[in-house]
Amino acid sequence: MKRRLTMFVAVVFALSMISAGIAVAAEKLKFAHVYEASEPYHKRMVETAEIIKKRTEGRYEIEVFPASSLGKEVDINQGLALGTVDMIYTGNLFAGRSFGPLAIAGAPYMFRDLDHWRKYTKSDLFEELGAGYTKATGNHIVAHNYYGQRHATSNKPLNACADMKNLKIRVPNAPLYMMFPKACEANPTPLAFAEVYLALQQGVVDAQENPLPTIKAKKFYEVQKFINLTGHISDSLLTIIGGPLWSRLSEKDRAIFIEELQASAERVSQD
Repeated sequence: MKRRLTMFVAVVFALSMISAGIAVAAEKLKFAHVYEASEPYHKRMVETAEIIKKRTEGRYEIEVFPASSLGKEVDINQGLALGTVDMIYTGNLFAGRSFGPLAIAGAPYMFRDLDHWRKYTKSDLFEELGAGYTKATGNHIVAHNYYGQRHATSNKPLNACADMKNLKIRVPNAPLYMMFPKACEANPTPLAFAEVYLALQQGVVDAQENPLPTIKAKKFYEVQKFINLTGHISDSLLTIIGGPLWSRLSEKDRAIFIEELQASAERVSQD
């Protein structure tokens, strides 16, 4: 009897150790982006990370890295293939560096309004573009987050295209971001997002362009006198799962990730 009891206790102890081992062995994932921790994109993803952890019974722990802490936007896109990051927010134009046709969504004055943009994200056209991106990179676009209309800030009013002539304006490092400034004979200057405030403060550039919430979050109003409502690009952020992570996820876990990342994107788009 004592021997059976001893064996029973040993089995229970072993099972408890195995269970503890499973809990400890949760896979840690990195979600990277270039936006401030105060912005809704970051806050919503932190919430979503907790939801995914709960729904996967602790199999995945997602740490969200804001403010270019894991690299510039070009770097984190490259990191998806390298496996140095697992998921990212990125603009269409940066993803379009790997599959050119995808960048069309970031062209100037492409969308009339939010409803027009929403229809594009659910269209056969985007489905085709998304498939092309996956074929080219192995990564998967799983959600669209509305980023807002991009407006120019400057130290002089920009009331007409002619007012931008020779203006040195910072733009993200992707070709279509340069189209609007070039059309107005400005001098578009690519700079990493994390470097913009200092560049404006030191006069390296004269102007920049971003949606209003980002202008507020990055405090560009401290180093610029005017916000000019140019609305030249209706921008969005793609939520992308890297190919290495995608291949490791079970069908069940893929469904959970997609569902929760899309729900997060919808909340972001309404914020």
